[in-house]
Amino acid sequence: MFTSWIMLLLSGAMIVIAGTRLSRYGDQLAELTGLGRLWVGVVLMAAATSLPEVLTTVSAGWMNAPDLAAGDLFGAGLANMFTLGLIDLLHRDRRVWEQTAFEHTLVASLAMILTGLAAFFVLLRSDIGHGGIGAGSVLLLLVYIFGMRVVFRQEDVKRRQRAQHILAEAEVDSLAGGAVRRDGLRRAAIGFGAATLALIIAAPLLAKSAKDIADQSGISTTFVGTCLVAVVTTLPELVTSLAAVRLGAFDLAVGNLFGSNAFNMAAFFFADLAYGGGPLLSAIEPAHALTALWGILMMNVGLMGIVYRVEKRYVLIEPDSLVMILGYVLGLWLLFG
Repeated sequence: MFTSWIMLLLSGAMIVIAGTRLSRYGDQLAELTGLGRLWVGVVLMAAATSLPEVLTTVSAGWMNAPDLAAGDLFGAGLANMFTLGLIDLLHRDRRVWEQTAFEHTLVASLAMILTGLAAFFVLLRSDIGHGGIGAGSVLLLLVYIFGMRVVFRQEDVKRRQRAQHILAEAEVDSLAGGAVRRDGLRRAAIGFGAATLALIIAAPLLAKSAKDIADQSGISTTFVGTCLVAVVTTLPELVTSLAAVRLGAFDLAVGNLFGSNAFNMAAFFFADLAYGGGPLLSAIEPAHALTALWGILMMNVGLMGIVYRVEKRYVLIEPDSLVMILGYVLGLWLLFG
């Protein structure tokens, strides 16, 4: 078991380093191409920092460990909401939630809808599917794509304004400035690819070591996936969000967390592709539905925090970061205590 713990720690450290670099290079790519912080956070950063969860989940599917895969994705949703509460608690000069764009309510709502659908199919226990892929995981992917389309249309006007601004700046840029921009894009693209490769190598090692720990210690893979693996694989989201808040990029931080929760539910499709025992959502323990429902409750608190922007504040009756943090601890205690 000692070897498994060493492998878990080393692969986890590799994922944190690679995921952090992946997020940084992704942010550079987004800045150089003119994308806004909300769209970057929701799509580019969320997909980048969620790669550890996705790759770990796919690896767990290959190893015929569906509960480990589901625990990682549902547990990551809880851990991301804990991070949302933490960054707001640490930044007390001005509330993080109330400084973000209202468009985050769309992403938060999409994440809750997807999580609720996943919980529904876990409890339904349906084996309807084709080629071993369940109808539930296909629906999750389709709803995610449709939801991202809605968010894109909402942001389209702002995106066009940014594009016009960048075009105006480009007209006055010198040829040397254009060369510097192209060189920066090339370096960012190479760094992004290298970090992605590191994640592809580390994620299977993390999943294998976590499954070995569960088998050797007698701890259920549900608990290992929800608590241990989920916390490790969400460290890139934590590091990236804290860095974004320090820079004042609140939309980037919040979009990253809610976008990751939505993206993780769509990742059930890829885990289902890797799992050879039939539809994955019908093969996992029903206890995962409780984790999903608790995650929805925590996301609701975060959503209320974004919408709630009154001038006069009442400590005991408003959504607060402390509620989010205590909710995470309470949820783990109720689920596994």
